[in-house]
Amino acid sequence: MIEVRDLHKAFTLHNQGGVVIPVMAGAHLSVAPGECVALTGASGAGKSTLLRMIYGNYLVQAGSIVIGGMDVAKVAPRDIIALRRETLGYVSQFLRVVPRVPTLEVVAEPLLTLGVAPEVARARATALLQRLAIPERLWSLSPTTFSGGEQQRVNIARGFAHDYPALLLDEPTASLDAANRDTVLCLIEEAKARGAAIVGIFHDTAARERVADREVDVGAFAPGRM
Repeated sequence: MIEVRDLHKAFTLHNQGGVVIPVMAGAHLSVAPGECVALTGASGAGKSTLLRMIYGNYLVQAGSIVIGGMDVAKVAPRDIIALRRETLGYVSQFLRVVPRVPTLEVVAEPLLTLGVAPEVARARATALLQRLAIPERLWSLSPTTFSGGEQQRVNIARGFAHDYPALLLDEPTASLDAANRDTVLCLIEEAKARGAAIVGIFHDTAARERVADREVDVGAFAPGRM
């Protein structure tokens, strides 16, 4: 489902005389349906950078990123938007939403965008908000006013609203209490059971051992290591 082949990435510091910093060379990764692969490596090794390249946020210098038959490294922006809408979900560490949109609508939005009936989309959003212990009194408010932990749980609910065939997870259990942490791990296990291909970053060792089928050390793709 996800195939990363011979991926190269460098950053150009335009405000520092155009200095080029190579960060990744020859990265490769394969994730099958129903499999969860955890990215490991020291801080700064490029774990989040690799996730952002897979999602199409960062351009690549060379290589391919094929998701469901589409090469993210080569297609037009409109194709990446369609891929994100239908196929590729991303749960980042930070909630980014339009201010003043109610929480229930924020979570339902991925389904509404796909043309799912509003009552069905909101029922799914309701179920996820309940599972993640977001009080009902908050559902009509914008999540931009919530605490960090509440925003993270809303972000997770939104990321799991649609049954994406592929999912990218960036520290989905960070800063969660034990009950919500278990809920998130259950959601990941359910996604695997339905056949989602998952790439994640889990600094929580116990969480990683519970849901990941194998690990890939991103540090092995540092320039000069290949």
